[in-house]
Amino acid sequence: MANNNETNESVKMFEELDKYIDSLQEKNGALITVLHRAQDIFGYLPAEVQAHVAKKLDIPVSKVYGVVSFYSFFTMNSKGKYDISVCLGTACYVRGADKILEEFKKRLDIGLGETTPDGKFSLRTLRCVGACGLAPVVMVGDRVYGRVTPDSVDEILADCK
Repeated sequence: MANNNETNESVKMFEELDKYIDSLQEKNGALITVLHRAQDIFGYLPAEVQAHVAKKLDIPVSKVYGVVSFYSFFTMNSKGKYDISVCLGTACYVRGADKILEEFKKRLDIGLGETTPDGKFSLRTLRCVGACGLAPVVMVGDRVYGRVTPDSVDEILADCK
């Protein structure tokens, strides 16, 4: 059961989202913009946020879910404090990004798209960050690590502490 602080924080986040939606001059066609704002506020788009957006925009929840599940920049899973993304674009992949991904899975004891139980780390992949000359590349938040090897994984994780 959520404690009072979590409940109050959640209420404030929904109020912030409502204020944003209410400020829109035209709600028709604003779904993607609203979802971006909701993800900025909540960090991800769980079912209750999707349902809230659907109600506020007077559209079916299925339409909201369809958009959230279609576009890769939306996520329905919470991210850890340190969101680790391993690039699996061609240049990174041919230089061993798959081995780096496996090392992160092993070190963090989580699968792809999961978050550690303490909420500290999440792991995902992406398709090219435009730093092919540094391949293989790992991003932690906005920080880019280049020429990563499986042996570099412990150093990257240590930087996060």
